[in-house]
Amino acid sequence: MTVIEIENLTHDYQTGFWSKRSLRALDGLSLRVEAGEVFGFLGPNGAGKTTTFKILMRMLRPTAGEARILGRPLDDLRMRARIGYLPERPYFYQHLTARELLLYCGALCDLPRDRAARRATELLDQVGLSDSADRRLRKFSKGMLQRVGLAQALINDPEVLFLDEPMSDLDPLGRREARELIAGLRARGKTIFFSSHILTDVEAMCDRVAILNRGRLVESGRLSEILKTRSNEIEVVVSGVNERTLDDLRMLVIEVEPTPGGARVRLQSDRDIAPLLDVIHRVNGRLVSVSPVRESLEELFVREIGGMK
Repeated sequence: MTVIEIENLTHDYQTGFWSKRSLRALDGLSLRVEAGEVFGFLGPNGAGKTTTFKILMRMLRPTAGEARILGRPLDDLRMRARIGYLPERPYFYQHLTARELLLYCGALCDLPRDRAARRATELLDQVGLSDSADRRLRKFSKGMLQRVGLAQALINDPEVLFLDEPMSDLDPLGRREARELIAGLRARGKTIFFSSHILTDVEAMCDRVAILNRGRLVESGRLSEILKTRSNEIEVVVSGVNERTLDDLRMLVIEVEPTPGGARVRLQSDRDIAPLLDVIHRVNGRLVSVSPVRESLEELFVREIGGMK
């Protein structure tokens, strides 16, 4: 089932004071996001990601094109009750506590107060803020505000979640907790559409991705399909080898990366495995794994975006 449908979405901004001119921020974007997917929406600064989010949230009107969420037009209020949204760098009423903010958001979603109170307690615990639930938001750090933002996006238990840079300002522990939270939501059948500049997180979490540049879609698909294999190169992980053995391996292979108790070795092709085995077996080393070398999401991103500059 298609949950998010975007067809030829285009948006022009008016710039200038005396002499107005149009700047195209989004240029004919078309996307499909299926139910239960974690979909990564990527691109450099100014690519049109936040513009897309604002159109989907009806903060902007498109110049052309249309979009539907859960099979309904963007102005459908019944659909709005089934989605959640975290904007980039959210701003909240600073005099409220975290708990009061979630109760307020629950009221906006027409939740009974007792249910909103239970949800607030559950969510503050999920995002690691249970100890700060009754502290004023003006005393929160940027990372803590980001956690509150994640909680408010979930207050109505949405079917579809829109997250614009959800890892922004989070420390490594916060990023891991956010990844675990998103993984838990996917396990419950939720659909998550999010943007991020942290490509390692995207690669770890996403079923599919789309890469946007200068308002245009440049790549889209499953990571397993769009990350290219580097010709015939092979990555081999070995253990039980010493520094002298690593020096011998460097004479045979493209690259040797030492690891605790072993090494990660890149070979030109599988034909080079036999000479490598001869070297490591002489010192009673062990072959741990063999796998084809694929480009990373970061390398794909640089290849697609760098080629368009």
